[in-house]
Amino acid sequence: MTVTATSVDESDDVRPATAPAPRGARLLRLVPAATSALSGVLLYVSFPPRTLWWLALPAFAAFGWVLRGRGVKASLGLGYLFGLGFLLPLLVWTGVEVGPGPWLALVAIEALFIALVGAGVAAVSRLPGWPVWAAAVWIAGEAARARVPFHGFPWGKIAFGQADGAFLPLAAVGGTPVLGFAVVLCGFGLYDVVRLAVDARRTRAVRRPAAAAALLSLAVPPLAALAALPLVSDRAEDGTATVAVIQGNVPRAGLDFNAQRRAVLDHHARETERLAAEVKAGTVPRPDLVLWPENSSDIDPFANADARAVIDGAAQAIGAPISVGGVVERDGRLLNEQILWDPEKGPVDTYDKRQIQPFGEYLPLRSLLDAINEDWTGMVRQDFSRGSEPGVFTLGGTEVGLATCYEAAFDWAVRDTVTHGARMISVPSNNATFGRSEMTYQQLAMSRIRAVEHSRTVTVPVTSGVSAIILPDGTITQRTGMFVADSLVQEVPLRSSETPATRLGILPELALLLVAAGGLGWAATVAARGRRAGGG
Repeated sequence: MTVTATSVDESDDVRPATAPAPRGARLLRLVPAATSALSGVLLYVSFPPRTLWWLALPAFAAFGWVLRGRGVKASLGLGYLFGLGFLLPLLVWTGVEVGPGPWLALVAIEALFIALVGAGVAAVSRLPGWPVWAAAVWIAGEAARARVPFHGFPWGKIAFGQADGAFLPLAAVGGTPVLGFAVVLCGFGLYDVVRLAVDARRTRAVRRPAAAAALLSLAVPPLAALAALPLVSDRAEDGTATVAVIQGNVPRAGLDFNAQRRAVLDHHARETERLAAEVKAGTVPRPDLVLWPENSSDIDPFANADARAVIDGAAQAIGAPISVGGVVERDGRLLNEQILWDPEKGPVDTYDKRQIQPFGEYLPLRSLLDAINEDWTGMVRQDFSRGSEPGVFTLGGTEVGLATCYEAAFDWAVRDTVTHGARMISVPSNNATFGRSEMTYQQLAMSRIRAVEHSRTVTVPVTSGVSAIILPDGTITQRTGMFVADSLVQEVPLRSSETPATRLGILPELALLLVAAGGLGWAATVAARGRRAGGG
């Protein structure tokens, strides 16, 4: 009994070690979590419509600080918080018309990828030259998000926040993976330089190999972007074309624009006819080709004679071929289609959207969603079908590649129009369902990245704005406002040469995936050796 009492007393003697920590210490433990979430918010602030692209660097520097040396469980949580801080405000537009449920569900799923990235970054953070491995791990996470689930959701790629940034020329070197890698590497390198400088001041000793690696991580990305500047040009290689971008506007914003289908078609025809009057008066040059947005004719012109007559009238008035965005039912399939409409022959070619939007143009898990909320499934009564062929129209002698709206976020969907001969690119879109949110500006920035990536003029015709004309160097030369009827007419350069990014395609991304795998494998080997040494 005495021994037992003594044992209890001895246990009581160590109680202070497990007693509640002082309030200040408890608050201090929250610093990494708060920093992770706030650095995610900082990354969001670096994205359009703001031009604060450089904030991505301190955002990743802070993220590197909270992750370095952490265990798996902690790094998963910190990564998830970073993902929430970034994606919650970035994707808030997804709930504009359908409420917060789908928005929160999307963010919760997408942030899981960033949680896994956080664990990967923490794992490689003990390796020499860790910013390189860590940046590659981030790009691996983006590659996964762009492919799964439901064919992927690449929105929020780091590259898409860099349309105004100094790193932009790297898009022409290796596309969005190389551009994003450079930004993330520079951010992690910034933290490592600061960390080693503080350590050197404290210990009065400089770890030269580590310092050299950190400085290179910080310096090489901007130097590489500077070296890539000759790849960026707005010079015409194959002459020019005069293009007209039509924004007809919609009577009302929101999902009910679909109930206004005839009004939307009439608006685009009316704006085209107004432009034709200006051309006839000699105040505007005659366009070689005219581009209407996605959903500019949600009445099937192949099945509805009235709709066909309206489009025929607009094409004949302007005297140029029009790319019309239509919703078409063919052979029992519903298609989001671009229709090449000749002023004399009528419809002569079509392109069916290939990367259709889950929960917008088709419903995965329809029966499950119907059980949760019938209103959601009612918004997409019939699923759209996918096209299978790249879209390249020859309008007025100019090969125009087509990437319809959501497709602009996917590397392959834009690249293969160029490899199939496009000398300029059009991104017809419909953003009316997202009101005046930041979505349209985020998508416009994607198109600017694509212009530099493939060295092509990019036009962005949108039903309700912002429509724009973008030169091959990423410069916006003309743009409309939102929810106004307007047209943009400009002579634009045509180009046929291919950038390294166009020629290499997926190879830079695969190379970075191998780097990430190599870093994670090395980190796992080091950790295993450490466990064996500790066990011995």
